Amino acid sequence: MLFSKMIEVNDEINAEMTLPRKGPVIALVGNPNVGKSTVFNALTGMKQHTGNWPGKTVELATGTYEYNHLRHEMVDLPGTYSLLAHSSEEEVTRNFICFEECDVCTVICDSTCLERNLNLVLQTLEITNKVVVVLNLHDEAQKKGIQIDQEQLQKQLGCDVVTMSARNNVGFDDLKAAIQRTAKKKFQEELVPVRYDMRIEYMAQEIIDAMGDMPFNRRFYALKLLDHQVDAEAFYQQMGKKAENVRAVVTQCHEKLAHMGIDQRYEEMIVHAINSKAKRISEDCIIFNNADYYQRNMKIDRIVTSRRSGVLIMLALLAVIFWITIEGANVPSQMLSDMFGNLEAWLNQLASSISMPVFWQGLLIDGVYKTLAWVVSVMLPPMAIFFPMFTILEDLGYLPRIAFNLDGYFQKACACGKQALTMCMGFGCNAVGVSGCRIIDSPRERLIALLTNNFVPCNGRFPTLIAIITMFFSGMLAAPWNGLMSTLLLTGVILFGILLTFWTSSFLSKTILKGVPSSFTLELPPYRKPQFGKVIVRSIFDRTLFVLGRAVSVAIPAGAIIWLLANIQVDGITLLAHISAFLDPLGHLMGLDGVILLAFILGFPANEIVVPIIIMSYMASGYMMDMQNLSALKELLLNNGWTWITAVCTMLFSLVHFPCATTLLTIRKETKSWKWTALSFLLPTVMGIVLCIIVSSACHLLVALF
Repeated sequence: MLFSKMIEVNDEINAEMTLPRKGPVIALVGNPNVGKSTVFNALTGMKQHTGNWPGKTVELATGTYEYNHLRHEMVDLPGTYSLLAHSSEEEVTRNFICFEECDVCTVICDSTCLERNLNLVLQTLEITNKVVVVLNLHDEAQKKGIQIDQEQLQKQLGCDVVTMSARNNVGFDDLKAAIQRTAKKKFQEELVPVRYDMRIEYMAQEIIDAMGDMPFNRRFYALKLLDHQVDAEAFYQQMGKKAENVRAVVTQCHEKLAHMGIDQRYEEMIVHAINSKAKRISEDCIIFNNADYYQRNMKIDRIVTSRRSGVLIMLALLAVIFWITIEGANVPSQMLSDMFGNLEAWLNQLASSISMPVFWQGLLIDGVYKTLAWVVSVMLPPMAIFFPMFTILEDLGYLPRIAFNLDGYFQKACACGKQALTMCMGFGCNAVGVSGCRIIDSPRERLIALLTNNFVPCNGRFPTLIAIITMFFSGMLAAPWNGLMSTLLLTGVILFGILLTFWTSSFLSKTILKGVPSSFTLELPPYRKPQFGKVIVRSIFDRTLFVLGRAVSVAIPAGAIIWLLANIQVDGITLLAHISAFLDPLGHLMGLDGVILLAFILGFPANEIVVPIIIMSYMASGYMMDMQNLSALKELLLNNGWTWITAVCTMLFSLVHFPCATTLLTIRKETKSWKWTALSFLLPTVMGIVLCIIVSSACHLLVALF
């Protein structure tokens, strides 16, 4: 039985699975962020990542569970807010419920905001009466003083209603029983969950009469066919020989609606009717015993999403995170550096004791080991601090507020506000941010997000930025305020990257990716207390160690290559010197030098190794000098011609240059196009070169004048 379709970035359904049917097929439907994946994982044992921001699940997943000696097939459909089919998530969910042999639709709702979830419940009931409504997060609702009349709700919806708390493993037996009970029910077309404007109802009835007897909900089909924005071919294919007659009737109905002046307001009228029905049901079934909680939430949102204070609070939070990261990483970084230094002495003694050849000792210890030691000691502490704080904001529910605050700016750039979410993901890893662009429905806006995600520095570029800022600019203020200066400058660099994202998005929208910004539904989930244990585990294992492992795997060969280039000579000059000399003209034009450009080129696999390559390249023997602190590193850079202008241009090029190899491969996978992959490489690279030339020229002019 064909019953599964995978959603890819190009919005095409391109993969199918066939599983034996040994029991009911249950579709798991729900808004994003209601615990749908948690229910799915608990029932089937299949693990997925769950997070407190909308749109986390973008692929269809399947699994099985047994109940009363019967295997149940469960399909976790993409999280969606409606079945109007404006996005790939809505389309695959609607099509699965409509066209596949689905025995039960289980709609997961958030008990703390039921009215918003009832929209999807009512739309699902328009397709089939074989629905089970799950009131998840029931424990949170009770804590917040929300009382739901389960019997009254069940009566008004005409289907089973189950309360549960999936995170606490409460209510699963009731859910399984309700699913099995509903699977035995007969399909009833007569149930009408929502009544629309009489003119729409009249036109829908004309289409129903033209269909005749059909094995599906004819009223739902008729309502969808009346909507100009719906791709109707999938519906007509279900009608066989009657399709042409129905098509003719639909055309006549469209003309009548246009004559009545409601063809352009059709969807608005549909949505209004559904919202009104959801509101009436909520008023009848929900009692709020703790109004103070909601007033408190609303007061917080008025501040953090205000036009005046929202962006300022966002920048302040960003600055606080960077300040904690910078200040907190100093001591552990120094401890790791000392530890690796002591281990290096032991390795050298070991190499001498076993009479290891000088070549291999230099390659493995001076080249590979020292590069590896730098990467771990410089990268691990900041990541171990940054990622948990970022994950706390995610679990708290703040990331959707960032998207809300930035939506207006993205709209002005003809892009989508959801791009703010993918941009936030890019702080950890640009490849993850690129993958997250799947939550953007419009293919045009998704491409814009893919092409501009690299303007947000990932965690691999933070060590370079932090080191340069600390060495060359933090001394502008005396201790203890030098840390504050570093934080403000790093925040300024990030803000410049965000402004570049807006500008580039606007440029692309007016040139090769022309179009108008689309509207989207963004849920502002209730604030939730982060589960700190899970935050630490997920941020350390899923993020910190993953990124560090990738950097280490790249640092090992990079250290070996640099050592070889610095020790192999041609005509009495090392290969490293030859390459650096070749790159020097462009480097000097950009305010850099050939060594810095070579470091960025060799750092293509991972940005984390740029600074180690620069250090090794400045060593005549091509090995890492023992850098006990940043003062020694600054002295090395100054001795090799660095000035504050070099530092500024290096930071600028670190922010605006080609994506790393992993990000490019992810872009190729998501777009399935070498053309867009090449553009994602060339666009930031050309912009970075041009910006560096402009900034370098302007700075040198200022120095000459003053």
